[in-house]
Amino acid sequence: MNSQNSTSVLSIQGLIKDYPGVRAVNDVSFSIEHGTVHCLIGENGAGKSTLVKMITGAIKPTRGTMKVNGQPYRPKGTQSARESGIATLFQELHVVDELTVLENLTLGMEKSRFGFLIKSDLEERMIRTLATIEPSIDPYARVSTLGVAQKQIMEIARAASSGANIIIMDEPTAALSEREVERLFTVIRRLQAQNVTVIYISHKLDEILSLGDTVTVMRDGQHIATKPISDVEGRAELIDMMIGRTIYHDYTPRDTVTDEVFLSVHNLNNHRLKNVSFNINKGEIVGFYGLVGAGKTEIARAIFGADKVTGSIKLNGEEIGQSPKESLAAGIALVPEERRTQGLFTSLTIRENIPVMNLPRMSDLGVFKADDELNAANDYVEKLSIATSSIEKPAEKLSGGNQQKIVIAKCLFSQAKLLLLDEPTRGVDVGAKTEIYDLVKSLANDGNSVAVFSTELEEILGVCDRLFLLYDGSLVSEIKNGPDVDTNHILNAATGGLEEAVC
Repeated sequence: MNSQNSTSVLSIQGLIKDYPGVRAVNDVSFSIEHGTVHCLIGENGAGKSTLVKMITGAIKPTRGTMKVNGQPYRPKGTQSARESGIATLFQELHVVDELTVLENLTLGMEKSRFGFLIKSDLEERMIRTLATIEPSIDPYARVSTLGVAQKQIMEIARAASSGANIIIMDEPTAALSEREVERLFTVIRRLQAQNVTVIYISHKLDEILSLGDTVTVMRDGQHIATKPISDVEGRAELIDMMIGRTIYHDYTPRDTVTDEVFLSVHNLNNHRLKNVSFNINKGEIVGFYGLVGAGKTEIARAIFGADKVTGSIKLNGEEIGQSPKESLAAGIALVPEERRTQGLFTSLTIRENIPVMNLPRMSDLGVFKADDELNAANDYVEKLSIATSSIEKPAEKLSGGNQQKIVIAKCLFSQAKLLLLDEPTRGVDVGAKTEIYDLVKSLANDGNSVAVFSTELEEILGVCDRLFLLYDGSLVSEIKNGPDVDTNHILNAATGGLEEAVC
Protein backbone atom coordinates (compact mmCIF):
# COMPACT_ATOMS: atom_id res chain seq x y z
CA MET A 1 0.00 0.00 0.00
CA ASN A 2 1.30 3.45 -0.87
CA SER A 3 1.20 6.23 1.66
CA GLN A 4 -1.20 9.01 0.81
CA ASN A 5 0.68 12.32 0.84
CA SER A 6 0.21 15.97 0.05
CA THR A 7 1.83 15.72 -3.39
CA SER A 8 -0.86 13.32 -4.61
CA VAL A 9 -3.24 14.52 -7.28
CA LEU A 10 -5.42 11.43 -6.72
CA SER A 11 -5.50 9.28 -3.60
CA ILE A 12 -7.46 6.01 -3.39
CA GLN A 13 -8.06 4.35 -0.04
CA GLY A 14 -9.77 0.98 0.59
CA LEU A 15 -11.82 1.04 -2.61
CA ILE A 16 -14.24 -1.90 -2.99
CA LYS A 17 -16.81 -2.67 -5.67
CA ASP A 18 -19.23 -5.55 -5.22
CA TYR A 19 -21.63 -6.98 -7.76
CA PRO A 20 -24.06 -9.83 -6.96
CA GLY A 21 -21.82 -12.79 -6.12
CA VAL A 22 -18.63 -11.05 -7.32
CA ARG A 23 -16.14 -8.64 -5.75
CA ALA A 24 -14.68 -6.90 -8.80
CA VAL A 25 -12.35 -4.57 -6.87
CA ASN A 26 -11.11 -5.61 -3.44
CA ASP A 27 -9.67 -3.06 -0.98
CA VAL A 28 -7.50 -1.10 -3.44
CA SER A 29 -5.29 1.71 -2.08
CA PHE A 30 -2.60 3.76 -3.84
CA SER A 31 -1.80 7.34 -4.81
CA ILE A 32 -0.91 9.14 -8.03
CA GLU A 33 1.48 12.08 -8.07
CA HIS A 34 1.14 15.42 -9.88
CA GLY A 35 2.55 15.64 -13.39
CA THR A 36 3.43 11.97 -13.75
CA VAL A 37 2.56 9.23 -16.20
CA HIS A 38 1.05 6.61 -13.91
CA CYS A 39 0.60 3.28 -15.68
CA LEU A 40 -2.11 0.79 -14.74
CA ILE A 41 -1.63 -2.83 -15.82
CA GLY A 42 -3.08 -6.28 -15.19
CA GLU A 43 -4.48 -9.27 -17.01
CA ASN A 44 -7.97 -9.17 -18.51
CA GLY A 45 -10.39 -9.30 -15.59
CA ALA A 46 -7.88 -7.85 -13.11
CA GLY A 47 -10.28 -5.04 -12.16
CA LYS A 48 -8.70 -2.14 -14.08
CA SER A 49 -11.86 -1.14 -15.94
CA THR A 50 -14.00 -1.26 -12.79
CA LEU A 51 -11.47 0.90 -10.95
CA VAL A 52 -11.40 3.47 -13.75
CA LYS A 53 -15.22 3.56 -13.84
CA MET A 54 -15.22 4.46 -10.14
CA ILE A 55 -12.59 7.16 -10.66
CA THR A 56 -14.59 8.67 -13.55
CA GLY A 57 -17.94 8.51 -11.73
CA ALA A 58 -19.48 5.96 -14.11
CA ILE A 59 -20.18 3.66 -11.14
CA LYS A 60 -20.20 4.20 -7.38
CA PRO A 61 -17.86 2.32 -5.04
CA THR A 62 -19.38 -0.08 -2.54
CA ARG A 63 -16.90 1.15 0.04
CA GLY A 64 -13.75 3.26 0.22
CA THR A 65 -12.72 6.85 -0.34
CA MET A 66 -10.97 8.99 -2.95
CA LYS A 67 -9.35 12.41 -2.77
CA VAL A 68 -8.42 14.82 -5.57
CA ASN A 69 -5.74 17.35 -4.64
CA GLY A 70 -6.26 16.44 -1.00
CA GLN A 71 -10.00 17.13 -1.04
CA PRO A 72 -12.70 14.44 -0.66
CA TYR A 73 -13.86 13.25 -4.09
CA ARG A 74 -17.26 11.61 -4.49
CA PRO A 75 -18.31 11.93 -8.15
CA LYS A 76 -22.04 11.69 -8.76
CA GLY A 77 -21.45 10.87 -12.43
CA THR A 78 -19.07 11.40 -15.34
CA GLN A 79 -19.99 15.10 -15.59
CA SER A 80 -19.11 15.51 -11.93
CA ALA A 81 -15.72 13.90 -12.60
CA ARG A 82 -15.05 16.27 -15.51
CA GLU A 83 -15.90 19.24 -13.28
CA SER A 84 -13.30 17.92 -10.82
CA GLY A 85 -10.65 17.93 -13.57
CA ILE A 86 -10.72 14.27 -14.63
CA ALA A 87 -11.11 13.43 -18.33
CA THR A 88 -11.03 10.06 -20.10
CA LEU A 89 -9.92 9.07 -23.59
CA PHE A 90 -11.45 5.77 -24.67
CA GLN A 91 -10.35 3.40 -27.44
CA GLU A 92 -13.42 4.41 -29.45
CA LEU A 93 -12.91 8.00 -30.55
CA HIS A 94 -15.73 10.46 -29.95
CA VAL A 95 -15.29 12.76 -32.94
CA VAL A 96 -17.50 14.02 -35.77
CA ASP A 97 -15.62 13.53 -39.05
CA GLU A 98 -17.80 16.00 -40.99
CA LEU A 99 -16.88 18.92 -38.73
CA THR A 100 -13.60 20.83 -38.51
CA VAL A 101 -11.09 20.30 -35.72
CA LEU A 102 -12.13 23.55 -34.04
CA GLU A 103 -15.84 22.70 -34.32
CA ASN A 104 -15.13 19.34 -32.66
CA LEU A 105 -13.12 20.99 -29.90
CA THR A 106 -15.94 23.38 -29.02
CA LEU A 107 -18.84 20.96 -29.62
CA GLY A 108 -21.26 21.01 -26.71
CA MET A 109 -19.34 23.82 -24.98
CA GLU A 110 -20.73 26.72 -27.01
CA LYS A 111 -22.34 29.61 -25.15
CA SER A 112 -25.81 30.77 -26.13
CA ARG A 113 -28.46 33.30 -25.19
CA PHE A 114 -32.16 32.85 -26.01
CA GLY A 115 -31.22 29.92 -28.24
CA PHE A 116 -28.62 31.84 -30.26
CA LEU A 117 -24.86 31.22 -30.16
CA ILE A 118 -22.89 34.14 -28.79
CA LYS A 119 -19.23 34.99 -29.34
CA SER A 120 -16.78 34.04 -26.59
CA ASP A 121 -13.08 33.46 -26.16
CA LEU A 122 -13.67 29.69 -26.30
CA GLU A 123 -12.39 29.26 -29.85
CA GLU A 124 -9.22 31.25 -29.22
CA ARG A 125 -8.55 29.26 -26.05
CA MET A 126 -8.99 25.97 -27.95
CA ILE A 127 -6.63 27.10 -30.73
CA ARG A 128 -3.98 28.11 -28.18
CA THR A 129 -4.27 24.78 -26.36
CA LEU A 130 -4.04 22.78 -29.59
CA ALA A 131 -0.98 24.77 -30.69
CA THR A 132 0.71 24.06 -27.36
CA ILE A 133 0.06 20.32 -27.56
CA GLU A 134 0.44 19.65 -31.31
CA PRO A 135 1.06 22.70 -33.53
CA SER A 136 1.06 20.63 -36.74
CA ILE A 137 -2.74 20.12 -36.61
CA ASP A 138 -4.71 22.77 -38.50
CA PRO A 139 -7.72 23.80 -36.37
CA TYR A 140 -9.72 24.53 -39.53
CA ALA A 141 -9.04 21.15 -41.18
CA ARG A 142 -11.92 18.72 -41.57
CA VAL A 143 -11.53 15.88 -39.06
CA SER A 144 -12.11 13.26 -41.78
CA THR A 145 -8.69 14.21 -43.22
CA LEU A 146 -6.85 13.38 -39.99
CA GLY A 147 -5.23 10.10 -38.98
CA VAL A 148 -6.21 8.15 -35.88
CA ALA A 149 -3.34 9.55 -33.83
CA GLN A 150 -4.22 13.14 -34.77
CA LYS A 151 -7.85 12.53 -33.76
CA GLN A 152 -6.66 11.23 -30.40
CA ILE A 153 -4.45 14.29 -29.94
CA MET A 154 -7.45 16.46 -30.78
CA GLU A 155 -9.40 14.78 -27.97
CA ILE A 156 -6.45 15.31 -25.63
CA ALA A 157 -6.49 19.02 -26.52
CA ARG A 158 -10.21 19.17 -25.80
CA ALA A 159 -9.65 17.59 -22.38
CA ALA A 160 -6.72 19.88 -21.57
CA SER A 161 -8.57 23.01 -22.61
CA SER A 162 -11.49 22.08 -20.37
CA GLY A 163 -9.15 22.35 -17.39
CA ALA A 164 -8.52 18.64 -16.84
CA ASN A 165 -5.46 18.00 -14.71
CA ILE A 166 -5.89 14.21 -14.82
CA ILE A 167 -6.33 12.51 -18.21
CA ILE A 168 -7.03 8.78 -18.31
CA MET A 169 -5.94 7.02 -21.52
CA ASP A 170 -7.35 3.53 -22.06
CA GLU A 171 -5.31 1.48 -24.57
CA PRO A 172 -4.55 4.63 -26.61
CA THR A 173 -2.12 2.98 -29.04
CA ALA A 174 -4.26 -0.05 -29.96
CA ALA A 175 -4.87 1.22 -33.52
CA LEU A 176 -1.71 3.29 -34.05
CA SER A 177 1.36 2.71 -36.17
CA GLU A 178 4.83 2.86 -34.60
CA ARG A 179 5.37 6.40 -35.88
CA GLU A 180 1.97 7.52 -34.56
CA VAL A 181 2.81 6.01 -31.16
CA GLU A 182 5.97 8.12 -31.01
CA ARG A 183 3.92 11.24 -31.81
CA LEU A 184 1.42 10.40 -29.05
CA PHE A 185 4.25 9.89 -26.54
CA THR A 186 5.65 13.32 -27.46
CA VAL A 187 2.24 14.86 -26.74
CA ILE A 188 2.00 13.04 -23.40
CA ARG A 189 5.40 14.42 -22.37
CA ARG A 190 4.24 17.92 -23.31
CA LEU A 191 1.24 17.42 -21.04
CA GLN A 192 3.59 16.43 -18.23
CA ALA A 193 5.53 19.65 -18.76
CA GLN A 194 2.24 21.48 -18.12
CA ASN A 195 1.78 19.52 -14.84
CA VAL A 196 -1.02 17.37 -16.27
CA THR A 197 -1.16 13.86 -14.84
CA VAL A 198 -1.76 10.95 -17.22
CA ILE A 199 -3.17 7.60 -16.08
CA TYR A 200 -2.03 5.27 -18.85
CA ILE A 201 -3.66 1.84 -19.28
CA SER A 202 -2.03 -0.61 -21.69
CA HIS A 203 -1.21 -4.28 -22.22
CA LYS A 204 1.95 -3.29 -24.12
CA LEU A 205 4.64 -3.64 -21.48
CA ASP A 206 7.37 -2.05 -23.59
CA GLU A 207 5.26 1.13 -23.71
CA ILE A 208 4.87 1.01 -19.93
CA LEU A 209 8.61 0.68 -19.39
CA SER A 210 9.55 3.47 -21.82
CA LEU A 211 6.82 6.01 -21.05
CA GLY A 212 5.79 5.56 -17.43
CA ASP A 213 7.08 7.15 -14.25
CA THR A 214 5.17 4.80 -11.96
CA VAL A 215 3.28 1.55 -12.46
CA THR A 216 0.39 0.04 -10.51
CA VAL A 217 -0.26 -3.67 -10.99
CA MET A 218 -3.68 -5.22 -10.34
CA ARG A 219 -4.59 -8.88 -10.17
CA ASP A 220 -7.94 -10.54 -9.44
CA GLY A 221 -9.42 -7.21 -8.32
CA GLN A 222 -6.62 -6.49 -5.87
CA HIS A 223 -3.80 -3.96 -5.73
CA ILE A 224 -0.54 -5.91 -6.02
CA ALA A 225 2.07 -3.15 -6.15
CA THR A 226 2.74 0.48 -7.00
CA LYS A 227 6.37 1.30 -7.70
CA PRO A 228 8.57 3.63 -9.76
CA ILE A 229 9.39 2.30 -13.23
CA SER A 230 13.06 2.87 -12.40
CA ASP A 231 12.75 0.16 -9.73
CA VAL A 232 11.15 -2.39 -12.07
CA GLU A 233 13.50 -5.10 -13.35
CA GLY A 234 12.08 -5.30 -16.87
CA ARG A 235 9.20 -7.18 -18.45
CA ALA A 236 9.79 -10.35 -16.41
CA GLU A 237 9.00 -8.63 -13.12
CA LEU A 238 5.84 -7.03 -14.50
CA ILE A 239 4.62 -10.39 -15.86
CA ASP A 240 5.36 -12.11 -12.54
CA MET A 241 3.32 -9.49 -10.70
CA MET A 242 0.47 -9.72 -13.22
CA ILE A 243 0.22 -13.53 -13.00
CA GLY A 244 1.36 -14.19 -9.43
CA ARG A 245 0.05 -17.74 -9.54
CA THR A 246 0.12 -21.00 -11.41
CA ILE A 247 -2.40 -20.91 -14.25
CA TYR A 248 -4.59 -23.95 -13.62
CA HIS A 249 -5.75 -26.02 -16.56
CA ASP A 250 -6.92 -29.59 -16.94
CA TYR A 251 -6.26 -30.17 -20.63
CA THR A 252 -6.41 -33.81 -21.70
CA PRO A 253 -4.89 -34.71 -25.10
CA ARG A 254 -7.47 -36.07 -27.54
CA ASP A 255 -6.91 -38.81 -30.11
CA THR A 256 -9.50 -37.57 -32.63
CA VAL A 257 -7.29 -34.83 -34.06
CA THR A 258 -6.06 -35.68 -37.55
CA ASP A 259 -3.26 -34.31 -39.73
CA GLU A 260 -5.80 -33.43 -42.42
CA VAL A 261 -5.88 -29.65 -42.95
CA PHE A 262 -9.48 -28.44 -42.84
CA LEU A 263 -9.06 -24.64 -42.89
CA SER A 264 -6.07 -22.90 -44.43
CA VAL A 265 -5.58 -19.16 -43.89
CA HIS A 266 -2.77 -17.28 -45.63
CA ASN A 267 -1.64 -13.65 -45.30
CA LEU A 268 -4.79 -12.05 -43.91
CA ASN A 269 -4.47 -8.26 -43.83
CA ASN A 270 -6.85 -5.42 -43.02
CA HIS A 271 -6.98 -2.34 -40.77
CA ARG A 272 -6.01 -4.54 -37.80
CA LEU A 273 -4.52 -7.81 -39.06
CA LYS A 274 -0.95 -8.12 -40.34
CA ASN A 275 -0.03 -11.11 -42.52
CA VAL A 276 -1.88 -13.67 -40.39
CA SER A 277 -1.41 -17.28 -41.56
CA PHE A 278 -2.37 -20.60 -39.94
CA ASN A 279 -4.04 -23.98 -40.51
CA ILE A 280 -6.76 -25.78 -38.54
CA ASN A 281 -6.96 -29.56 -38.84
CA LYS A 282 -10.06 -31.71 -38.95
CA GLY A 283 -11.33 -32.56 -35.47
CA GLU A 284 -9.00 -30.03 -33.84
CA ILE A 285 -9.75 -27.39 -31.21
CA VAL A 286 -7.44 -24.40 -31.65
CA GLY A 287 -7.24 -21.37 -29.41
CA PHE A 288 -6.44 -17.77 -30.32
CA TYR A 289 -5.21 -15.90 -27.26
CA GLY A 290 -4.42 -12.23 -27.00
CA LEU A 291 -5.07 -9.25 -24.78
CA VAL A 292 -7.41 -6.39 -25.66
CA GLY A 293 -6.74 -5.08 -29.19
CA ALA A 294 -4.59 -8.05 -30.24
CA GLY A 295 -6.85 -8.91 -33.18
CA LYS A 296 -8.60 -12.13 -32.11
CA THR A 297 -12.11 -10.90 -32.89
CA GLU A 298 -10.95 -9.53 -36.24
CA ILE A 299 -9.61 -12.98 -37.21
CA ALA A 300 -12.91 -14.64 -36.28
CA ARG A 301 -14.91 -12.07 -38.26
CA ALA A 302 -12.55 -12.34 -41.24
CA ILE A 303 -12.93 -16.15 -41.42
CA PHE A 304 -16.72 -15.77 -41.22
CA GLY A 305 -16.73 -13.08 -43.89
CA ALA A 306 -18.11 -10.35 -41.65
CA ASP A 307 -15.06 -8.12 -42.26
CA LYS A 308 -13.24 -7.60 -45.54
CA VAL A 309 -9.62 -8.73 -45.75
CA THR A 310 -6.97 -9.41 -48.33
CA GLY A 311 -5.40 -12.84 -48.35
CA SER A 312 -6.59 -16.40 -48.83
CA ILE A 313 -9.10 -18.49 -46.82
CA LYS A 314 -9.59 -22.07 -47.99
CA LEU A 315 -11.85 -24.79 -46.62
CA ASN A 316 -10.96 -28.32 -47.70
CA GLY A 317 -8.64 -26.75 -50.26
CA GLU A 318 -11.37 -24.62 -51.85
CA GLU A 319 -11.32 -20.82 -51.68
CA ILE A 320 -14.42 -19.48 -49.92
CA GLY A 321 -16.17 -16.18 -50.54
CA GLN A 322 -15.92 -13.32 -48.08
CA SER A 323 -19.47 -13.01 -46.81
CA PRO A 324 -21.40 -14.62 -43.93
CA LYS A 325 -23.84 -16.15 -46.42
CA GLU A 326 -21.04 -17.90 -48.33
CA SER A 327 -19.33 -18.96 -45.09
CA LEU A 328 -22.51 -20.54 -43.77
CA ALA A 329 -23.02 -22.33 -47.06
CA ALA A 330 -19.45 -23.67 -46.81
CA GLY A 331 -20.03 -24.92 -43.26
CA ILE A 332 -18.57 -22.13 -41.09
CA ALA A 333 -20.56 -20.54 -38.24
CA LEU A 334 -19.63 -17.81 -35.78
CA VAL A 335 -20.69 -17.37 -32.15
CA PRO A 336 -19.92 -13.63 -31.83
CA GLU A 337 -18.41 -11.86 -28.84
CA GLU A 338 -21.51 -9.68 -28.39
CA ARG A 339 -24.24 -12.29 -28.15
CA ARG A 340 -27.12 -9.94 -27.30
CA THR A 341 -26.53 -7.50 -30.15
CA GLN A 342 -24.99 -9.81 -32.79
CA GLY A 343 -25.93 -13.38 -31.88
CA LEU A 344 -29.58 -13.31 -30.85
CA PHE A 345 -32.96 -11.92 -31.77
CA THR A 346 -33.68 -11.14 -28.14
CA SER A 347 -37.37 -10.36 -28.65
CA LEU A 348 -37.94 -13.71 -30.41
CA THR A 349 -38.55 -16.95 -28.56
CA ILE A 350 -36.15 -19.86 -28.17
CA ARG A 351 -38.16 -21.74 -30.81
CA GLU A 352 -37.86 -18.87 -33.28
CA ASN A 353 -34.14 -18.23 -32.68
CA ILE A 354 -32.71 -21.71 -33.15
CA PRO A 355 -33.46 -22.30 -36.87
CA VAL A 356 -32.70 -18.83 -38.26
CA MET A 357 -29.25 -19.71 -39.67
CA ASN A 358 -30.65 -22.52 -41.81
CA LEU A 359 -34.30 -21.80 -42.58
CA PRO A 360 -34.33 -23.99 -45.75
CA ARG A 361 -34.20 -27.00 -43.41
CA MET A 362 -37.56 -25.82 -42.06
CA SER A 363 -39.33 -25.73 -45.43
CA ASP A 364 -40.53 -28.12 -48.09
CA LEU A 365 -41.08 -26.69 -51.57
CA GLY A 366 -41.29 -23.22 -50.03
CA VAL A 367 -43.79 -24.24 -47.34
CA PHE A 368 -42.60 -23.63 -43.77
CA LYS A 369 -42.94 -26.67 -41.52
CA ALA A 370 -43.89 -25.52 -38.02
CA ASP A 371 -43.61 -29.04 -36.60
CA ASP A 372 -39.98 -29.26 -37.69
CA GLU A 373 -39.23 -25.93 -36.00
CA LEU A 374 -40.88 -27.18 -32.81
CA ASN A 375 -38.97 -30.46 -32.87
CA ALA A 376 -35.64 -28.71 -33.54
CA ALA A 377 -36.13 -26.33 -30.61
CA ASN A 378 -37.04 -29.13 -28.22
CA ASP A 379 -34.12 -31.22 -29.47
CA TYR A 380 -31.49 -28.53 -28.85
CA VAL A 381 -32.98 -27.46 -25.52
CA GLU A 382 -32.47 -31.05 -24.40
CA LYS A 383 -29.03 -31.55 -26.02
CA LEU A 384 -27.57 -28.35 -24.61
CA SER A 385 -29.44 -28.48 -21.27
CA ILE A 386 -30.97 -25.04 -21.83
CA ALA A 387 -32.78 -24.15 -18.60
CA THR A 388 -36.22 -22.84 -19.52
CA SER A 389 -39.84 -23.45 -18.60
CA SER A 390 -40.89 -23.21 -22.25
CA ILE A 391 -39.42 -22.93 -25.74
CA GLU A 392 -41.86 -20.02 -26.17
CA LYS A 393 -39.89 -17.89 -23.69
CA PRO A 394 -38.24 -14.82 -25.30
CA ALA A 395 -34.44 -15.06 -25.43
CA GLU A 396 -34.11 -11.80 -23.49
CA LYS A 397 -35.68 -13.46 -20.44
CA LEU A 398 -32.95 -16.09 -20.13
CA SER A 399 -29.69 -16.01 -18.16
CA GLY A 400 -26.42 -15.18 -19.94
CA GLY A 401 -25.35 -18.81 -20.00
CA ASN A 402 -28.60 -20.00 -21.54
CA GLN A 403 -28.55 -17.19 -24.09
CA GLN A 404 -25.06 -18.34 -25.11
CA LYS A 405 -26.32 -21.91 -25.49
CA ILE A 406 -29.05 -20.68 -27.87
CA VAL A 407 -26.45 -18.91 -30.02
CA ILE A 408 -24.42 -22.14 -30.12
CA ALA A 409 -27.60 -24.11 -30.92
CA LYS A 410 -28.22 -21.80 -33.91
CA CYS A 411 -24.73 -22.54 -35.22
CA LEU A 412 -25.11 -26.29 -34.70
CA PHE A 413 -28.47 -26.27 -36.49
CA SER A 414 -26.75 -24.61 -39.45
CA GLN A 415 -24.77 -27.90 -39.75
CA ALA A 416 -21.44 -26.09 -39.43
CA LYS A 417 -18.26 -28.16 -39.65
CA LEU A 418 -16.10 -25.31 -38.36
CA LEU A 419 -17.40 -23.47 -35.30
CA LEU A 420 -15.83 -20.09 -34.40
CA LEU A 421 -16.38 -19.21 -30.74
CA ASP A 422 -15.48 -15.63 -29.76
CA GLU A 423 -15.37 -15.28 -25.95
CA PRO A 424 -17.72 -18.29 -25.59
CA THR A 425 -18.09 -18.10 -21.80
CA ARG A 426 -18.01 -14.36 -21.12
CA GLY A 427 -20.65 -13.46 -18.55
CA VAL A 428 -21.77 -17.04 -17.84
CA ASP A 429 -21.62 -18.91 -14.53
CA VAL A 430 -19.17 -21.68 -13.66
CA GLY A 431 -21.68 -24.46 -14.30
CA ALA A 432 -22.57 -23.15 -17.76
CA LYS A 433 -18.85 -22.76 -18.57
CA THR A 434 -18.22 -26.43 -17.87
CA GLU A 435 -21.19 -27.45 -20.02
CA ILE A 436 -19.96 -25.29 -22.93
CA TYR A 437 -16.44 -26.74 -22.66
CA ASP A 438 -17.84 -30.28 -22.65
CA LEU A 439 -19.93 -29.43 -25.72
CA VAL A 440 -16.87 -28.07 -27.56
CA LYS A 441 -14.91 -31.25 -26.86
CA SER A 442 -17.85 -33.39 -27.94
CA LEU A 443 -18.16 -31.52 -31.24
CA ALA A 444 -14.45 -31.98 -31.95
CA ASN A 445 -14.62 -35.67 -31.01
CA ASP A 446 -17.34 -36.03 -33.66
CA GLY A 447 -14.92 -34.76 -36.32
CA ASN A 448 -15.83 -31.07 -36.34
CA SER A 449 -13.21 -28.33 -36.02
CA VAL A 450 -13.51 -25.58 -33.40
CA ALA A 451 -11.65 -22.28 -33.02
CA VAL A 452 -11.88 -20.57 -29.62
CA PHE A 453 -11.02 -16.85 -29.48
CA SER A 454 -10.54 -15.76 -25.88
CA THR A 455 -8.82 -13.33 -23.53
CA GLU A 456 -9.06 -15.89 -20.70
CA LEU A 457 -5.84 -17.90 -20.58
CA GLU A 458 -7.30 -20.64 -18.36
CA GLU A 459 -10.05 -21.18 -20.91
CA ILE A 460 -7.65 -21.53 -23.82
CA LEU A 461 -5.32 -23.85 -21.92
CA GLY A 462 -8.17 -25.99 -20.61
CA VAL A 463 -9.88 -26.86 -23.88
CA CYS A 464 -7.58 -26.27 -26.88
CA ASP A 465 -5.19 -28.69 -28.60
CA ARG A 466 -3.06 -25.94 -30.13
CA LEU A 467 -2.60 -22.26 -29.26
CA PHE A 468 -1.98 -19.25 -31.48
CA LEU A 469 -0.69 -16.21 -29.59
CA LEU A 470 -1.56 -12.75 -30.90
CA TYR A 471 -0.09 -9.32 -30.36
CA ASP A 472 -0.96 -6.06 -32.13
CA GLY A 473 -2.70 -7.74 -35.06
CA SER A 474 0.02 -10.33 -35.67
CA LEU A 475 0.33 -14.02 -34.91
CA VAL A 476 3.56 -14.13 -32.90
CA SER A 477 3.76 -17.70 -31.59
CA GLU A 478 2.23 -21.16 -32.01
CA ILE A 479 2.22 -23.68 -29.15
CA LYS A 480 1.09 -27.30 -28.84
CA ASN A 481 -0.89 -27.66 -25.62
CA GLY A 482 0.26 -29.98 -22.87
CA PRO A 483 1.29 -30.19 -19.20
CA ASP A 484 4.58 -28.37 -19.77
CA VAL A 485 3.16 -25.21 -21.35
CA ASP A 486 5.12 -22.15 -20.22
CA THR A 487 2.56 -19.52 -19.17
CA ASN A 488 5.29 -16.90 -18.76
CA HIS A 489 6.17 -17.39 -22.44
CA ILE A 490 2.49 -16.94 -23.32
CA LEU A 491 2.17 -13.68 -21.37
CA ASN A 492 5.49 -12.46 -22.74
CA ALA A 493 4.23 -13.04 -26.30
CA ALA A 494 0.83 -11.47 -25.61
CA THR A 495 2.41 -8.30 -24.21
CA GLY A 496 4.84 -7.74 -27.06
CA GLY A 497 7.91 -9.66 -25.88
CA LEU A 498 8.37 -11.69 -29.06
CA GLU A 499 9.58 -9.99 -32.22
CA GLU A 500 9.33 -12.69 -34.86
CA ALA A 501 5.90 -13.60 -36.19
CA VAL A 502 4.90 -17.12 -37.12
CA CYS A 503 4.96 -17.75 -40.85
